[in-house]
Amino acid sequence: MIGKIILSVSALVFIAYGLVSLVSPAIPAGFAGLVISNGDAFAEIGAMYGGLQTGVGLFCLLAVLRTEYYRAGLMLLAIGIGALAAGRLVSALLTDDVLSAYTWGALIYECITVVVAAWALRTSHQQSLAS
Repeated sequence: MIGKIILSVSALVFIAYGLVSLVSPAIPAGFAGLVISNGDAFAEIGAMYGGLQTGVGLFCLLAVLRTEYYRAGLMLLAIGIGALAAGRLVSALLTDDVLSAYTWGALIYECITVVVAAWALRTSHQQSLAS
């Protein structure tokens, strides 16, 4: 049950943020303090914040709706979001600049998502072994 909850929440968050980012890349850029200085930057923000996040959200939704994608969805969250959190943490530790609530909030969200997804993945594996 917890696995479906984390997948559902992730689907909602990633699809919503991704679609907003596709429609207006300036929104996520502003949150992160990024400057869109040319068309390439606009396309990059739209692709990474918009396209990729929407795709991750849609896969999480598919994992909720289709049993055969359930474990893969949890793996995506555990590995993919885990790598994202690790990269954010390493970068946060390496910078001398002050970080905003955006970075710390994203890191907390990512860490919670990874822990819950990994726990749900482990639980589902143990249940499949018991069956």
